[in-house]
Amino acid sequence: MKLTKYITTACIAALFTGCDYLDFDETTGMTKEEMYSYFSNVTSLSTFVYSQLPQDFGAIGDALRDAATDNAVYTWNQSSVYNVYNGTWSPLKTVDDVWGNYYTAIREANSFLENYSLEVLERFKWNVDYEIDVEKAKMRVHEVRALRAFFYLELAKRYGDIPLLTRTYQIDEINSVEKTPFDKVIDFIVDECDKAAPELPVSYKDFYNETGRATRGMAMSVKARALLYAASKLHNPSHATDKWKKAAKASYDIIKTGWYTLPNIDVDPLYDVNGGNVVLNSSQLIFERRNNDDNAFESRNLPIGFENGNSGNTPTQNLVDAYEMADGTPFSWENTKHASKPYSGRDPRFYKAILYNEASFMGTKIETFEGGRNASPITGATLTGYYLRKYMNETVSLSPTNPIKKPHHFILFRYAETLLNYAEAMNELGGPDYTSDADELPMSARTALNMVRSAANMPNITDNGDDFTTRLRNERRIELAFEDHRFWDIRRWMIGDVVKDIYGVKVTKKGSKYSYTPVKIQTRVWDEKMNLYPIAQSEIYKNGNLTQNDGWE
Repeated sequence: MKLTKYITTACIAALFTGCDYLDFDETTGMTKEEMYSYFSNVTSLSTFVYSQLPQDFGAIGDALRDAATDNAVYTWNQSSVYNVYNGTWSPLKTVDDVWGNYYTAIREANSFLENYSLEVLERFKWNVDYEIDVEKAKMRVHEVRALRAFFYLELAKRYGDIPLLTRTYQIDEINSVEKTPFDKVIDFIVDECDKAAPELPVSYKDFYNETGRATRGMAMSVKARALLYAASKLHNPSHATDKWKKAAKASYDIIKTGWYTLPNIDVDPLYDVNGGNVVLNSSQLIFERRNNDDNAFESRNLPIGFENGNSGNTPTQNLVDAYEMADGTPFSWENTKHASKPYSGRDPRFYKAILYNEASFMGTKIETFEGGRNASPITGATLTGYYLRKYMNETVSLSPTNPIKKPHHFILFRYAETLLNYAEAMNELGGPDYTSDADELPMSARTALNMVRSAANMPNITDNGDDFTTRLRNERRIELAFEDHRFWDIRRWMIGDVVKDIYGVKVTKKGSKYSYTPVKIQTRVWDEKMNLYPIAQSEIYKNGNLTQNDGWE
């Protein structure tokens, strides 16, 4: 049974364990021990942890988190993402405050790991499906362990040092816990992933078809990302090479399995314009947050001029300029050929992610020139001259009389990220062509990077030194655009101060010809304290042992 079918039941069941200090729940008439004495409850209680998985389809006031970077601008200034733009977020005005949600997930994971026992389920041993139910129940333990590690990574990358809670707490003690240093949290995440991974299946297609659950590759990917973040400048200012080596090895452990491959961009289901469940067939997919049918994402992001379109997340000229020409040369406004036809002959990934003037979409052409049907002066029109194509399902309808909905699954880990993680770590260790047989790292950063480019029909990168690093970072930006990476990459690379100026394009039509002029539309506020989130002041008030992150006091 697929995971999405369990989510609602799981959320209800979780209410029964929501207060760890209670041994009896009046709403069910069950003790906690009794709650874990049914196979169906074991599944529901473990699946609640899945229900807290993030999805970046509207993480900050309906805006993608990329809209809080130089990749995009959110059209509507009522969104809380504008607090990020103008620097007004604070402990009293938080954005993307997941502290409570993720610690709830961790609490439920801790409760599950403490209370689950096969012994109390032996009374069902005469049932026909008992052996199957036991196999599934055993697997839930390893799934929950991997998920708990993932939630700790989500908290650590936001807040740095955080409380590390590995058991359930009484009310009187939970409000006195102290922070654990970031590196020790990472050590815990790595240890948990190492314990869970060998016990998890490579795929659930052969495990009662329970697809959508945490796999071995998912646990290994959590470890690899955690170690990459720990090795990066924000948390490794001295550039300790042992951290980069651990990050490289963790990514290569995934690569060498051969479980995942990069399909060519022309056939990869991830880019199918019909979206929906088709994306789940991609051979590079490692783990995703699954969702039911809806059209809310299209409602927020369809261009103005389409029925019930609201513009939403609009890509910037900064991002558009980051896409190379198809021959691998950089785009330049100083090149008259480029400037006169800026959307011709670009990296194929550009056309999968961006809607631009005269792009074909849903059977019509986009008009972002001044006076066009998708442009100013219409209220709510794009501020940047572009609209979002990535994730947009062309078969969805927002018609009030005939709405059409499709599932939008948010990708949390895929193989392209694994290769880019590895390439970054190896480049930091020894440059683009460094390998080490002694450390079982036989693939170079250049090879891994060019594997990603090859799948996109882009030529190999031959640069060296700082130029290679620049190209590598740019590759990560465009390959993983709008997949919740740029926001964190800016912080771990500590480049926030150089990506403040946000550009769009002014498109003018004269007769049948267009002219394109880049224009600055925003200069955002940046302070180094923003590399980490502030802890909500309400949490500080509740727990006097919690210290606020530097600069947010």
